[in-house]
This record gives sequence, structure tokens and C-alpha cells, in this order.
Amino acid sequence: QVQLVESGGDSVQAGRSLRLSCAASGNLRKMNGVDWYRQAPGKQRDLVASITSYDKRTYADSVKGRFTISRDNARNTVHLQMNSLKPEDTAVYYCKAQIVVLNGTRIDQYDLWGQGTQVTVSS
Repeated sequence: QVQLVESGGDSVQAGRSLRLSCAASGNLRKMNGVDWYRQAPGKQRDLVASITSYDKRTYADSVKGRFTISRDNARNTVHLQMNSLKPEDTAVYYCKAQIVVLNGTRIDQYDLWGQGTQVTVSS
């Protein structure tokens, strides 16, 4: 079994920073691409940032220049550094990772979601 756990969410004032982490544990070989999403109350879940296994990074326009996604492959962890936070960044942040596992002699991969971490930014 593989688990994906987000952490680092908090309540902060506008202009401050937070660093979210998304850590995979269990019987996995590695994580490939990882995405961070966020969902505000009453709104759809939106893609915020992505990082591939080759370290290619993409960002939503709303967070470009403020958020940075990075990965630590040795620890199966992906971080989302969020600077200059705004009230409109308030949401539950979720990570989704493509997990690679060894199933007998076969290599399988599947998408796994974490449980989410709350970020609240006050003005």
C-alpha cells in the first residue's frame, strides 16, 4: 500500500509564505509526475502547479512568480513554496502523484491523491 500525505497548511496573513509538502510512503518504487491542485469552497478543483519526473515545471497564471514547485526524489517528496500569499489563495490544497510500484515482476503505475491541507490567507 502507498500513502500520499500533504502537510504544511496553515492560517497566515496576506504577504506571508508557506511551504506545503506532499510525501509518498509505502511500497513504491518512485513518483513520476506530481501535481498540486486547490479547491476553494463552492468552486471547482483547479490545477496550480506540476512537476514531471524530469523536473519540468508548469504553473497556473494566478501563481506564476509567487509559487515554486520542487521535488526531493530521495525522500519521495514534492514541495510547493508559496510566497506573497493573497486571500484568493485560500483553499484546500491537494497533491496528486503518479505512483510507480512493482507488482510481482510487473511494473504498474497509477494516480494517487492526498487528503488535502487547508491554507487560509487573511487580509
